[in-house]
Amino acid sequence: MVHSVLIIDDEEPIAWALRRTFEREKYRVEVAANAEDGLAKAKKNPPDLVFLDVRLPGMDGLTALGELKKTAPGAAVVVITAHGNLNTAVKAVEGGAFDYLAKPFDLAQAIDAAKRALAQHGEPGASATGSNSLAEEDNSPDAIIGRSPAMQTVFKRIALVAPTVACVLITGESGTGKELVARAVHANSPRRGKPLLAAHAAAYNPNLVESELFGHVKGAFTGAEKARDGLLKLADGGTVFLDELADIPLPVQAKLLRVLERQEVQPVGGSESQTVDVRIVSATHADLSAAVREGRFRNDLFFRLNVYPIHLPPLRDRVDDIPLLAEHFLRKFGLPNAAGAMPADTLAFLKARPWPGNVRELRNAIEHAAIESRGAALRPEHFPEPSTATGPASTLERLRSLVAEWVREQVQVLEGREPADLHLKVIEAVEPAVLDEVLRQVDGNRLVAARWLGLARATVRKLIRKYHPESAEADGDD
Repeated sequence: MVHSVLIIDDEEPIAWALRRTFEREKYRVEVAANAEDGLAKAKKNPPDLVFLDVRLPGMDGLTALGELKKTAPGAAVVVITAHGNLNTAVKAVEGGAFDYLAKPFDLAQAIDAAKRALAQHGEPGASATGSNSLAEEDNSPDAIIGRSPAMQTVFKRIALVAPTVACVLITGESGTGKELVARAVHANSPRRGKPLLAAHAAAYNPNLVESELFGHVKGAFTGAEKARDGLLKLADGGTVFLDELADIPLPVQAKLLRVLERQEVQPVGGSESQTVDVRIVSATHADLSAAVREGRFRNDLFFRLNVYPIHLPPLRDRVDDIPLLAEHFLRKFGLPNAAGAMPADTLAFLKARPWPGNVRELRNAIEHAAIESRGAALRPEHFPEPSTATGPASTLERLRSLVAEWVREQVQVLEGREPADLHLKVIEAVEPAVLDEVLRQVDGNRLVAARWLGLARATVRKLIRKYHPESAEADGDD
């Protein structure tokens, strides 16, 4: 059987290249330079496959997509665009497009998309269910900005997975926007009217992370004066975003696996499970495969959470997006002429500068420059000095790096002498800072501080006497 292909694109070089490519593959090919002509040709000779550009003179491609579904309902449609964003990708998928290709693409990609589309030709379910979803526009606070091929791939993957119930694992360096992707998945899913709750595992005390996620019953531990639902129960019907996944303790990982397998949560101290309907989107900047090999992360949980991975590229791999990001941030900061606030030499400066902190660092640098410029155009001298941080991104890894540096210094200082008790010295250096900060965070409540520290209340009293002897008289009940 000879398949027919209709190409609707006003860029003659692209239309010509696609036509020659498909003719070599023995397809019957027609070409239209606008949507109206394409729809007329589709009505006269319904094609098996349509390659449809988004930006066309007259009727745009996304509007034409809806008309094509009426005119040639059996045709598979591949949307192509050089100007796509998340909104475009979502509307294309919701409109029934089989695939979404970002220009420039290899002709081999077009052939591959055509073969996959035609292999499913006539099969139901290739298109996503329509909805009234509004994906993030470029001026939304949660917008994901980018026109680079790498970001087009991210948009496509969000659009494809959002309508499903599949677990999503978002990977990428710190500052690349993993939480924005999680929010986009939720916002474009059927769960959008239900809660999206974020759990930042690295911010939780390891002894309390289980309670935060699964809740606890009254009397489950000291201080549990009443029962409390965890995030997984509170998000029932919606989505939970698990950030810094690698920091979840192994015992908690086992309980999380049960949630995925049975859709049940068991509160700490409880004997009865509670049914929940929750989708899990998780994120990490760590190498989870290495964590699995080292026994720090469960292999079975990794595969359950990694059903559909989305990788966010670092800013250095998408420097052409920097002007778009800069303009977006300037609009966000209320600059009246955001588009004209970045002269060409400033943009060249930003593109050439390293951004180890990725989009987050760029945002902060632009806010700094906007303050310095006092409403005028931003110049290179308005920006802060480049970050020298080249080490690990997470707070925990920075702490480990600093401890390692301190140990190296101690070894050099003590070279040729008897080894010192470095372990005790580290404890003595860190312990008072941990104690003081926890007490500060809980307003001096020693009972709550003991729970956060994972220590007996009597031990906390001893530590306070040790590091703050002047407080020895204030040992009454909190």
